[in-house]
Amino acid sequence: MGPDLDRALREGLADACGFVAGALAGWWLGRQFGIDFVASPEWNARQLLGLALIVAGCGAGRWLARRLLLKGKP
Repeated sequence: MGPDLDRALREGLADACGFVAGALAGWWLGRQFGIDFVASPEWNARQLLGLALIVAGCGAGRWLARRLLLKGKP
């Protein structure tokens, strides 16, 4: 396997794991504050805050996963 393909596969794995883990962490944090975006059929400020937590978790999870999985790799 070439180095470019190896790096691309590691980046893809880091992105996927980071997105999923970050989204779950953001959803869990929202539920701890009493905001369950996934289970609510409404659209109000609380649900939008819950959605923002999930989206922020996706970004933070992707960033963290890339830092951890690609650390020290060329």
